Amino acid sequence: MIKRVSILGPGLLGGSIALAVTKHMPEVDLVLWGRREQPLAVAREMGVSQTSTDLYVAVENADLVILATPVGVMKTLVSQIVEHFPEKEMLLTDVGSVKRLPHKEIGALIEGSALEFIGSHPMAGSEKTGMEAAFVSLLDGSTCLVTNEAEVSETKVEMLERFWRDLGCKTRRMTAEDHDYAVARVSHFPHILASVGASVGLAFEDIAELCGGGMRDTTRVAGGDPGLWTEILMENSDALQRSMRESIADLVKLMDCLEKGDREQMYDYLTEAKKRRELI
Repeated sequence: MIKRVSILGPGLLGGSIALAVTKHMPEVDLVLWGRREQPLAVAREMGVSQTSTDLYVAVENADLVILATPVGVMKTLVSQIVEHFPEKEMLLTDVGSVKRLPHKEIGALIEGSALEFIGSHPMAGSEKTGMEAAFVSLLDGSTCLVTNEAEVSETKVEMLERFWRDLGCKTRRMTAEDHDYAVARVSHFPHILASVGASVGLAFEDIAELCGGGMRDTTRVAGGDPGLWTEILMENSDALQRSMRESIADLVKLMDCLEKGDREQMYDYLTEAKKRRELI
């Protein structure tokens, strides 16, 4: 049973999780940690009662620690936690967009300690960032992918899945490798497409005023934080390249349709794309 949750990182996702726990799990003792006081002050104004800039105070009595920071920062935080609490039974999870890397790096750091790690990835987000952008319903109806590469006990996996379901998520288990290749297709590759669409479509500033809803919809996520997305795309480089190569092949096929005036093949391609879009 989870009695105390520590969330490390008061950004969009960490902050939204904190708001959701506050609303849906009032019996749980929650603390939100951040390096800076400013986003924590925002969190308190939004209803998160316990915050701290002291990592050890934030995690010392936690049953579940949620790493809601970039993967590179996770390594530093986990190293500090292991150093101070090597014998404390504590479940770590993350909410990062890739899974092979954190399993590899965090697994190595906690080896020999009482800490355990299960990966999590709620498929929810926004092009906006920061605690100011957080909102309580961000997770509603989303799927949270759970990865258990270290074969942590079934009891703890079920406990973590129940936690996410209590916050409004559906849950699905995957291997870290399957996760990264799937998410490359449905999250990371679309971000590439949105960025290409914005770069090519808006190559001339004076045509921006011509854009309608279609351009806004297809390029929305290109408005995300370039630093964050550079890290995500580079961390999942091999899986992402596979999707990009497939897209290049499709673009060549469509170019061929245009060059040959092949309306039938173009129609068939667009029809199949429409069917696939209807899956969501």
